Amino acid sequence: MIKIAQKIEQTLEHKTECLILTCLEEKKPTGVLKKLNDTLKGAISSAFESKRFSGKPEQTLLFNSPGKASNLLLVGIGKSKDVTAEKICRVAATAAKLAEKSKFKSISADLSLLETVAKGRGGFYGELACAMAEGAGLALYHFENYKSKNEKDDPVGRVEKLTLLTPSKARQATTEKSIARAEKIVDAVHTARDLISHPGNTVTPSYLADYAQKIGRKSKITCKVLGKKEMEKLGMGSLLGVSQGSDQPPALIVLEYKGAAKTKAPTAIVGKGITFDTGGISLKPGGSMDEMKMDMSGAATTLASLQLISSLKLRVNVVGIVAAAENMPSGSAIKPGDILKSMSGKTIEVLNTDAEGRLVLADALTYAQRFKPKEVIDLATLTGAVLHALGHHAAAVVGNNSAMIQKLKDAGDSTGERVWELPLWEEFEKATKSDIADLKNIASPGVGAGTIMGAAFLKAFAGEQPWTHIDIAGTAWGFERPYTNKGPSGYGVRLLLRYLEKGR
Repeated sequence: MIKIAQKIEQTLEHKTECLILTCLEEKKPTGVLKKLNDTLKGAISSAFESKRFSGKPEQTLLFNSPGKASNLLLVGIGKSKDVTAEKICRVAATAAKLAEKSKFKSISADLSLLETVAKGRGGFYGELACAMAEGAGLALYHFENYKSKNEKDDPVGRVEKLTLLTPSKARQATTEKSIARAEKIVDAVHTARDLISHPGNTVTPSYLADYAQKIGRKSKITCKVLGKKEMEKLGMGSLLGVSQGSDQPPALIVLEYKGAAKTKAPTAIVGKGITFDTGGISLKPGGSMDEMKMDMSGAATTLASLQLISSLKLRVNVVGIVAAAENMPSGSAIKPGDILKSMSGKTIEVLNTDAEGRLVLADALTYAQRFKPKEVIDLATLTGAVLHALGHHAAAVVGNNSAMIQKLKDAGDSTGERVWELPLWEEFEKATKSDIADLKNIASPGVGAGTIMGAAFLKAFAGEQPWTHIDIAGTAWGFERPYTNKGPSGYGVRLLLRYLEKGR
């Protein structure tokens, strides 16, 4: 992760490889830009006049500079009235990526315009400063754990430091707090991305359990891991059924964070942790099966979110539960037509072994009821169908409480990790009924609505309290934003943080 610092210094006096200047959408340069224009002999005004640059959101223009800053990077933020923290996050990410592409090691960003934009809006400057640091930090993520490095053969250009130029001493404390918060958010998102990026022969259920215990040791979190024997005693036949085709033992990971009064019921976050998904006996096609290491993205988000909640010392109570297993084909694997008995006592007819995520979540959701939660959120890369509905632009949300769903939508709009509600009508629930068991794990041919049917199945185990299922199959991987890279996005960490903060 890049080092982020602040400095109180006049913009024109600051020495750096690359100075990032945010610019409003306007017809001609004003403020600092106007002063720099004279230094650059009218180059900036010329760019405005020729419409090569006008300050539109995420528009960039890079100059060599004769001043103390060797290079100037202009990046547009649009109209002042339209500026949000999420837009600044994107702007910062766009600028940081261009700076890295240009092989700058050290970059700086001027915050004076953000102070102007935030004038008269209490606390908004801090949000924008945080977003500037957060966007750059998220954008400069790299996963190179398995690469052999030879700098002489292939020198790598990486931005190592970002300095935020604080406009005044009066903003120094706010900027410092913003940087500290941004660093914790970036670290948590990177944690999720790292867990997803590791291959299936590294990240096993046991690996996730060990990692969770490390989180517990480093923070105000208690961690408990249930192994196969404990799950057998509890009757978790659904989770155990999925795992029985693998040599890797399953794990039910339970993290408890208590930041509020003991009397306050917790929010339960339940994550799907299929560390590799072959589909089991209902084997997936070979193409892109390598990406099925990301089928534990819900687990990664859950673990990273607990880490973040603890590091920020949120005044909330949260229980994180991860149902971890491998879904493999073997002589001992479950078969289509098998019937499993879940911890709830409900029996499940397994019509497709590749609909395994809902099977492990069934027992995890039942276990969550032991904590008498005020609400339950589960996150899972559950269905390919969600890609047909929403692509990679938003996660699907389905639940039993409209107020809870609206809060999640608001949190998603604020962070850019958007969710979109799908209906959960009675007809869908009826379609989960089996002729020979209580439930079946997929609907009969012709029913369609795969994403909703997955949620309808989960509802039978979710309890009576407010519950929301978030299908992140389209956003956990391939979620295109300036601050995401190819592969895992860490989607959901920032979403849950905003949701929990606003719900206190």
